[in-house]
Amino acid sequence: MKAVAPLFLNVHRQLDRVGTWLPQFTLRALVGWEFFESGLEKLHGQNWFADIADKFPFPFGLLPVDASWFIATWAELIGGICLWIGLATRYWALVLLVLSYVAIASVHWPAEWASFAELWKGYAITDRGYGNFKLPLILVVMLLPLFFTGAGRLSLDHLIRSRF
Repeated sequence: MKAVAPLFLNVHRQLDRVGTWLPQFTLRALVGWEFFESGLEKLHGQNWFADIADKFPFPFGLLPVDASWFIATWAELIGGICLWIGLATRYWALVLLVLSYVAIASVHWPAEWASFAELWKGYAITDRGYGNFKLPLILVVMLLPLFFTGAGRLSLDHLIRSRF
């Protein structure tokens, strides 16, 4: 038993070391890609925000739809890249959290629901009349650790902070 304890301590030490960069890096890579890909679709697609502008929560509904489209497109593109490299991670996580809130409220949330059981039917990828807030909610949950803990050691944020 005494021989096993140092082995476990060493494994835990190694996991702690890897844990200072790997979880944040994988979150940044995956979330950054999802937002970047969404931004590319907007960049090369047609502005459909006019169809849902009346559903934008205050104060986002006050902006012209072309301005909203521009902001959403470039926030997703630049935010995705910045998450990949770990630059201003907390800032971009917050921006993308707000963007996700607007998307859930205006696109993915069900128009009507009478009970939590009915609302839960909207926790889906495809909309079958109950909304489809699963993917944006997963992205929100993935953005929260980046917002609260930052980019981790394998990032430009860490490099900048350690230099200055």
